[in-house]
Amino acid sequence: MAATTFQVRVESEGQGFAQSIELGKHRLRADEPVAGGGADTGPNPYDLLLAALGACTSMTLGWYARTKSWPLEKVVVRLAHARVHAADCAACESKEGYADRFEREIELHGALSEEQRARLLEIAERCPVHKTLLGQKEIVSRLAPPARG
Repeated sequence: MAATTFQVRVESEGQGFAQSIELGKHRLRADEPVAGGGADTGPNPYDLLLAALGACTSMTLGWYARTKSWPLEKVVVRLAHARVHAADCAACESKEGYADRFEREIELHGALSEEQRARLLEIAERCPVHKTLLGQKEIVSRLAPPARG
């Protein structure tokens, strides 16, 4: 089996929740808010997930509009995440326990027709991160060899 080439590296910073994140040449931080026991030195993991969905949505809509030569000038995506009772989730398969609800509001700027706006909303449902969140998932975890030193 070939060795995996990892794209992201996350390292804890001491005993708290703060994390250093390396994504190629980019550096980020993650933490929990003070109310959750962190120092609030960066966004929490769910906020990073929302940012990924929002960025992917905006990029996908911009790309699609460019391929159609539509007058889309700017996209603003607002997002929220909540854990809700599955019984209150109309689209959930299971009605037991909790479900993750992501709400996404998309603001389109430009002289777009109503048909173009409606099509862009359909395209938002096809952004790769959206499809990943809704699709079948598998997370494979393994321990690295013990650290030396």
